[in-house]
Amino acid sequence: MLRIKALTAAALVMVTAACAEDTAEPQRATPSFAKPPITVGFLNPNGGPVPQPGTDTGVKAALKYVNTELGGINGHPLEVVYCDTDTTPEKAQSCANTFVEKKVVAVMDGYNLSSSATLPALTAAQIPLVGMIPFDSVTGAKAENRVFFAAPQASFLVGALQAFKTAGKTSVTLALVDTPSSHQTIDNLLPVLAKTLGITAKGIYFSPTNPNFTAVASTIAQDKPDVGGLVASPSEAVCTALVKALRQLQYKGDIFTAACTDYIKAGPAQAAGGALYSSNWLPVAAKYVPAELQRELSLATKYIDGVEGGTGGYYAVGEFALLVNFAKAMSSAAETDLTGPGVLKTLKGLKDFPSFLGPRLNCGSATSPNCTTQILLYVVQPDGSAKPVTDTWITPVPQVLAAIPGAV
Repeated sequence: MLRIKALTAAALVMVTAACAEDTAEPQRATPSFAKPPITVGFLNPNGGPVPQPGTDTGVKAALKYVNTELGGINGHPLEVVYCDTDTTPEKAQSCANTFVEKKVVAVMDGYNLSSSATLPALTAAQIPLVGMIPFDSVTGAKAENRVFFAAPQASFLVGALQAFKTAGKTSVTLALVDTPSSHQTIDNLLPVLAKTLGITAKGIYFSPTNPNFTAVASTIAQDKPDVGGLVASPSEAVCTALVKALRQLQYKGDIFTAACTDYIKAGPAQAAGGALYSSNWLPVAAKYVPAELQRELSLATKYIDGVEGGTGGYYAVGEFALLVNFAKAMSSAAETDLTGPGVLKTLKGLKDFPSFLGPRLNCGSATSPNCTTQILLYVVQPDGSAKPVTDTWITPVPQVLAAIPGAV
């Protein structure tokens, strides 16, 4: 249900700093609002061995943008209840219970590896889980009570391998942090994709708590694959360390860094020729962004850079897009649909929806929580910019995705 509070004359937008706290210093929104707030929860993955820095920055930036420039949601200020996660199911479950207690209208997923642990409590309370990419493969396998505005995990791997094959690259060695969900990708998904696409693919793991990137780079380089790197990026520091180690070993293939961008700014010349993917346009690709999306990228950059002590990058832009998509989608809903079930109905009903910095979305698949399968793949240029390898969004082969639960 929608959480409604009595407002003072100068309406306050509360941003709860942590789920364990009952009160927090209110953050004032400009302009003031005449209607009560719409409250959502946020699974903030800033703890544990595989944090996703930047997600909280994106939420804070988007919250300010939605409440100042978009006028909230139909005159209601948007409010966020934060709850920190640490990749463990227990912490995710605890956050879910807090969100149910707080009677949030929806929960925003910040690329959590254990978001599926929230589903029993949220589903029972009719609170939908809303995100960009379901990093938890269990969450991404079904469509019930969840909506994700970007492509499924499989799309990024399929789309990237597809593009590499088209470019004549037929051997790939990719690393992934050693977690239970990673084994679903490396052990089960990668071999099927390699066989289907007609390439040679090898997957390796590294420790989430004590990674040795010199050893990872050595394992990648020894087979001299056409492409070597990461399936997914746990953090910008991981990308920077791996790229440095591969260059020191004089690896000559393409370095694939998943969603990382900070390493490019740290050393553009060293980063040149590397590849990365995304679910939306990124600041590093600003010179190639379509004209109709230039303003959106400028807005995202402005508000993200305006968060004091914040962290930019892929996850900040993604989470910013998530909240903006949510706010714009719900602005078309009737007042009676500003509830958990109403949010789910509204989001599942989106057709040809122009997502923020992303493709047009069609939600409501009976088998997938994702609203698109399209991705972008970039190649880093000598000047440090990231240029898309195609003129439009990459759509992975539907026949391949059809074999993966929840992908389509």
